[in-house]
Amino acid sequence: MSHDDLSQHPQHPVFPDDFSADPYRHVPPSDDLGDLDDRFVFDFRAYDDLEDGQRWSTWLSVEPLCRGPEPLPDWVVTSQGAIDTELGVLKTGKEADVHLIERADPREPGVGVVMAAKRYRSPEHRTFHRSASYTEGRSMKRSRDERAVKRKSTFGRQVAAGEWAVSEWAALVRLWNLGLPVPYPVQIDGTEILMEWITVVGEDGSVETAPRLAQTRPSPELLAAYFQQLTDALATMVQNGVVHGDLSAYNILAAGERLVIIDLPQIVDLVGNLNGMSFLQRDCANICGWFRSRGLEVDEHALFAELMAHAF
Repeated sequence: MSHDDLSQHPQHPVFPDDFSADPYRHVPPSDDLGDLDDRFVFDFRAYDDLEDGQRWSTWLSVEPLCRGPEPLPDWVVTSQGAIDTELGVLKTGKEADVHLIERADPREPGVGVVMAAKRYRSPEHRTFHRSASYTEGRSMKRSRDERAVKRKSTFGRQVAAGEWAVSEWAALVRLWNLGLPVPYPVQIDGTEILMEWITVVGEDGSVETAPRLAQTRPSPELLAAYFQQLTDALATMVQNGVVHGDLSAYNILAAGERLVIIDLPQIVDLVGNLNGMSFLQRDCANICGWFRSRGLEVDEHALFAELMAHAF
C-alpha cells in the first residue's frame, strides 16, 4: 500500500516521509539499573547440587498451620535456600524413629540448627499397645479413614501413622502454648515431625543429646526439684483437661536442672476418654515409683489427689 493509499484510510496514522522512531527508542546500558523498580530487583545466588542424604528445606512447602507456633524461636531457620542434611539415627522405636537433621543455608555461614526428626513408620507402622484405649473419644475427619483403620488394611495403617503424627504434633503445639516443658515443634510434614533437639554439654565440651531421666543419678536436692517440676507440669495439664497417658522416667529428658517431657502421641482427654482417670493414676504410679527408687519419699495417691484438686 502506497503513502497515498494510507491517506485515504483515516483509521491508520499518517507519518511524514522523514519520520523516524529511532529518537524515541531508549535502550539503557546493560549496567544501568537506575530506572528499575526496586520491587523487581532481587539477588540471585546459585547453590551447589544436593548430595546424598540432603534435601531442600521443607519449611516453605508445608502449610502455615503445619509450622510451629508464633513467636518463632530465633534458632528456627526459615531461609528458602536452606538445606536439610541427615546426620544419623538418634533413637529407634516400635512406632517411629528419631533422626538428627541439620538445617542450614550454605550461603549464610553461621546460620544453622540441628533438629530432631521423628518419623512414624508407614505402612509398616505398628499400632500402639492398647491403642484403642488411647484413641477413645477421638474422631477422624473422614469416616472412610476410620473404617480403614479399624480393618487394619494397608491404607488403614498409613492413615494410622499419619493420625499418630498429627496427634503428637497437636499435643506439642498445645503444651508449648501452655508454657509446659516440651520440645519446640518446628513443623509437621506427613508422618515426619521436626522439633527442638534437647541437648546438654558433655564433660569434654561437646553437645550431646540430653539423657532420659531413667539414666540419671541426681543429687537429693536436684531430685526434689525434678519432682516439683513434674508435679507443676502435670497440674497444668490436668487443669487443661489432658493426661500424658504413658509418662515414665523413660520419656522425660533431663536437660541439666530442667526436665523436658517427650513422646506425646497418646495424650488423652481427662474427661472425654473413659480411661482418662486410669491413665492419670498410672502416670502418677510410674513417676512416684521411680522417684522412690532414687530415695525421695513420695506417694502416688497423694500426687493423684493433688492433681484432682487442680482438675476440678
